[in-house]
Amino acid sequence: MKPQSMLFTIYGEYVRHYGSEIWIGSLTKLMGEFGLSEPAVRAAISRMLRQGWLESRKVGNRSFYSVSERGKKRLEEAAARIYKVETGVWDGKWCMVSYNIPEERRALRDQLRKELGWMGFGMLTTSTWISPNNLSEPIKELTESQEITEYVEVFSADHVGWSDPKQLVQKCWNIDEINAKYREFIDTYRAEYEELEESIRQNKEVPDSLCFVNKTKLVHQYRKFLFIDPDLPQELLPELWLGKEADQLFQNYYQLLNPGAVRFFETVYEAAPEK
Repeated sequence: MKPQSMLFTIYGEYVRHYGSEIWIGSLTKLMGEFGLSEPAVRAAISRMLRQGWLESRKVGNRSFYSVSERGKKRLEEAAARIYKVETGVWDGKWCMVSYNIPEERRALRDQLRKELGWMGFGMLTTSTWISPNNLSEPIKELTESQEITEYVEVFSADHVGWSDPKQLVQKCWNIDEINAKYREFIDTYRAEYEELEESIRQNKEVPDSLCFVNKTKLVHQYRKFLFIDPDLPQELLPELWLGKEADQLFQNYYQLLNPGAVRFFETVYEAAPEK
């Protein structure tokens, strides 16, 4: 587990519900539960500060770190997708993004591609990406914030030929690979879930620290699907689709772990005095 990625998980799953700010001592203790050293945690925090995900402030000789506005937005987007509700019937429309960013602005072009992938777009051609979800507003916000609106066009489009919708999906996303990743997730966590469920049934004591570690790892692993699963509507999914089974397992296991995990977090968490 990379320290920076784990920090995103801890901020998203816990800290953002407690004012989004935490003392460095609490943070290093929480990260230590996963075998991460204090120098590794401090190095990851420094990178996140430089990248604009975190902000810092001193109170006496203590350092406190909070999520920046940019970070809050990303965490909210992630939470909305992880804990999503069932969507309605697909309207058949495709959100299409086409761009032509000059070579001298290659870094912005590469960043745009990463963001499109994160949002759930699939690459149809080198500079044309599509999604069956209406993402026009997030795309407009993104291109405006990066000041590249002159190089990007956004469409709500009908597809009139020649692939059928499911064939089009196969061209833009590796559905078999995503399904295989869901199978790995199910195989990894089903046994853990059933073991914990049995322990609770038998009234065995389950340490809060174990709940914290297991729940955080669970969310950390499930969060990775945000980068590969485009959240396709039911109409475009293959007959054998393991995403729904994986999501149900995630929700069930999460509910068992959450009370103890939160109790453990609260024993370690220390916020800064009010500003």
